[in-house]
Amino acid sequence: MYSSSMADAPLVREPLHAPVAHLIRGGMIEGIHYGSVVVLGGDGDVRFQLGDIEAAFYPRSALKPVQAVAMARAGLPLDGELLSLAAASHSGEERHLAGTRRILELAGLTEDHLRNVPDMPFDPVVRDAWVREGRAPSRLAQNCSGKHAAMLYTCALNGWSLDDYLDPGHPLQQAVAEIVEDLTGQRIARVTVDGCGAPLFSVSLHGLARAAARITAAAPGTPEARVADAMREHAEMASGAGRDVAALMRAVPGLLAKDGFEGVQVAALPDGRAVAVKIADGANRARVPVAAAALAWAGVDPELLTEFQGEALLGGGREVGGVRPVRSLEPVVVSACA
Repeated sequence: MYSSSMADAPLVREPLHAPVAHLIRGGMIEGIHYGSVVVLGGDGDVRFQLGDIEAAFYPRSALKPVQAVAMARAGLPLDGELLSLAAASHSGEERHLAGTRRILELAGLTEDHLRNVPDMPFDPVVRDAWVREGRAPSRLAQNCSGKHAAMLYTCALNGWSLDDYLDPGHPLQQAVAEIVEDLTGQRIARVTVDGCGAPLFSVSLHGLARAAARITAAAPGTPEARVADAMREHAEMASGAGRDVAALMRAVPGLLAKDGFEGVQVAALPDGRAVAVKIADGANRARVPVAAAALAWAGVDPELLTEFQGEALLGGGREVGGVRPVRSLEPVVVSACA
């Protein structure tokens, strides 16, 4: 399905993004979201592309399934909810905090070993309740704490040092980088620091889609399949209640989906079809409908995607428009804007 050869690192350049969505108000284009989109067929070939799918970019948290595969290959024994949490950008709900504590307990560690940045819960409702209760930011509540706990567990199992597990030169991060290159099929262009403090690897949008496809199309029982199964079966543990990425996995049978800050979305099906989206301005309001349109372009039944066509734009309390993918990307039939 995919070539085993390793491509050079993508070029670091100003991305040649293209219009991917229009903000429509009263039947007129009020704003334009730029970005890039790639759709892969089950054979790995590019079936559709828009914008710049080969420039280097940072996938942000959309790379977490790949990081989880790397940890599973390094011996991480988690499955089910806890493996899903290891690949999560969670909402900070009590189940996420409890799951993170459980991973740390399995490793014989505590919250004090975490090196992610203390934060409030990601979900606004959960965060507001947290503030009302007078609770301070914590490493446990930060949305990447499940990943960090799993990283520590992986280090403990392999006898690797714990205090510096976020150093790009650490054996854990070297193992992650190796799997990033293996699954994307290309060399890493740049390494920086993600918001949580972990190393962040730059690849191309094309490479990100290829990695997602390889994870979902992997043979049963492999580390890739274990991660895909865990995230699909426990979608809310990988995100949270009411999150669009969890709803998308529930709506489309067999779909693995992961979002990332700054308007990144990747999704793939068990037959290897995959899509990846980057919204240039980082807007979530464009990420969701563009990703849905890309999935429809990939052959997903549009009827399964109707709830992901974007939030309504209101004027005076009534719907007067919304965010709509550009026509070249839009196989989904949507109603005309007011």
